[in-house]
Amino acid sequence: MTAQAMPSLADPDAAVSYLADISPQLRGCAILDEAGSVLASSGDGEDAEWQRAAGALMRAVDGASGERAAHAHIATPDGEVFLVRQDGLIGIAGTERFVLASLMVFDLRAALRELASGRGG
Repeated sequence: MTAQAMPSLADPDAAVSYLADISPQLRGCAILDEAGSVLASSGDGEDAEWQRAAGALMRAVDGASGERAAHAHIATPDGEVFLVRQDGLIGIAGTERFVLASLMVFDLRAALRELASGRGG
């Protein structure tokens, strides 16, 4: 089995598409800037909802630890949510239950890193 190289992710929409392609258990995801503004998201016309939910999630995660979290994973009986901060970008993903958490965090982090390098960040 040969590892597939990550494509160049030139823009946030490409990063969202890439994550959807490689993660069959992904229900939805969004890429945000450091200020919490949505740069791209899956679905149609959901940016305001992603921004609201991501802001609430970041405040809750950061408040619980008393510092800015690099990543978080929340599991419920209905699904799982992942938050990753990398290179001035934020990735949020909602998945089915029992997704391999370490792989989801790795994929989010790698996509954000590649996106940031393509943006000169």
